[in-house]
Amino acid sequence: MKSLDGIKFAEMVQMGAHHLYQNASYVDSLNVFPVPDGDTGTNMNLSMTSGAKETESNTGEHIGKTAQALAKGLLMGARGNSGVILSQLFRGFSKAIEKDATIDAKGLAAAFQGGVDTAYKAVMKPVEGTILTVAREAATKGVEVAENTDDLIELMEAFVVEAKASLNRTPDMLPVLKEVGVVDSGGQGLLFVYEGFLAALKGEALPEKNDASLDDLINAEHHRVQDFMNTEDIEFGYCTEIMVRFEEGKEPFNEEAFRNELNPMGDSLLVISDDEIAKVHIHTETPGNVLSAGQKYGSLMKIKVDNMREQHSAIVGDAASAAPAKKQEKIPYAIVTIAMGEGIANLLKSIGASYVIEGGQTMNPSTEDIVKAVNEIGAERVLILPNNKNIVMAAEQAAELLDIEAAVVPTKTIPQGMAAILAFNPEVSVSNNKENMTAGFAHVKTGQVTYAVRDTSIDGVEIRKDDYMALAEGKIILSTPEMMDAAKEVINKLVDEDSEIITVIYGEDTTATQANELASFIEENFEDAEVEIVEGKQSLYPFILSVE
Repeated sequence: MKSLDGIKFAEMVQMGAHHLYQNASYVDSLNVFPVPDGDTGTNMNLSMTSGAKETESNTGEHIGKTAQALAKGLLMGARGNSGVILSQLFRGFSKAIEKDATIDAKGLAAAFQGGVDTAYKAVMKPVEGTILTVAREAATKGVEVAENTDDLIELMEAFVVEAKASLNRTPDMLPVLKEVGVVDSGGQGLLFVYEGFLAALKGEALPEKNDASLDDLINAEHHRVQDFMNTEDIEFGYCTEIMVRFEEGKEPFNEEAFRNELNPMGDSLLVISDDEIAKVHIHTETPGNVLSAGQKYGSLMKIKVDNMREQHSAIVGDAASAAPAKKQEKIPYAIVTIAMGEGIANLLKSIGASYVIEGGQTMNPSTEDIVKAVNEIGAERVLILPNNKNIVMAAEQAAELLDIEAAVVPTKTIPQGMAAILAFNPEVSVSNNKENMTAGFAHVKTGQVTYAVRDTSIDGVEIRKDDYMALAEGKIILSTPEMMDAAKEVINKLVDEDSEIITVIYGEDTTATQANELASFIEENFEDAEVEIVEGKQSLYPFILSVE
């Protein structure tokens, strides 16, 4: 095969997404920490599925346009650091070939290299031995091989071989991988995508493990994120999505003007565009007017309208999973944060959060979830608090897509998020608030208790499946069959003579009696510290502890 067009590339994307879906659980199992919320495979799967869904609406032969559709789907669906990096890889890939109707072997190799360049720029401190390394070394090999062959299958075969070899080298680059005995999970997920690409090029089938369609995957995923809107709360009843391909002779497209035209028609408005295509999402009572507005600029490639009142289950799948239901008046400032557990959400709201997106462990909200939550709140300025290290990149990507002034306060734990919110000042600028709130959580220490999902050894700690693990500032310090022993060890590690306030947040499977027992332990051993108990109702983590 000497030439690759958009139709064949779309097949590659579908195959890559399906292969990753089949093996997502295996990728999850490769997470270094044996915690029950290892979700690299889940995040990459859902991100890639979102990208593949976009390519289904593009049946044209122009590969540049198909690649752009993939990049857009990945951008909005990206969740977790691995998903964001995956989106950046194919963002750069699409930019490299955006004007090409077809590409040859050199063009494909250059596209993969363009993806690597973009992804490395997007990561502030790239770490070798990760998905980035696998992408980079495979791309380097691809460029080299393309100098000596014009056969796309031969190129992709060499590409996959090098990706596998690079993946197998990751434990030599990251000592923690070697210690635990696994390869990098993100790199493994990427390899599954590349293997799917190769199988599609060769016309070979992958082993079937699940017959779920891409629609099934996306809808099922969104229902797991959250399902909170009541039918009677729906103000604008039609969830409307269109994709417009610009045409000569039509009105010149101006994204800001188009957005301003659509804004009075409803809420949950999202417009993204490039030089050739605009994608629109809006909740409206007049979907016909939205279609007419789009047709002024070109042809409608995709039309999707759901009656949200009659099909309430479609709300979560289409757009509203992360946003309040009712349209609100513009507010000067909003704090949007992410948390898992009803009690934690209520706590964050009580100290100043405008809205809490349900998510975190096991289900990281996507870039699109965050964008839509912010848009429907109706704020003039917003601060986004991820409260999880695996959501920071998606939050930053969301902030770049927003039309309002936005910044991410890079909180990585619930205790950090609590401290950051308390440092918020509505009288100062977004940039000053980001600085002050970041400084505000710097002194907070976080402890966690969870259980192990497999046997392993990390930093000299022998861990047995189903043991309780004590984590202090993200580091496993003890593995024990007794939950309370793990919790007390965290307290002993984090609390010192300067500690003033210890907040005990207990989970859905922990009793108030156990929480009070831990509080009594603190009071007996650290008499100068004040103890607060919160019923967080979080899953997977019996205790989350804040020390300041």
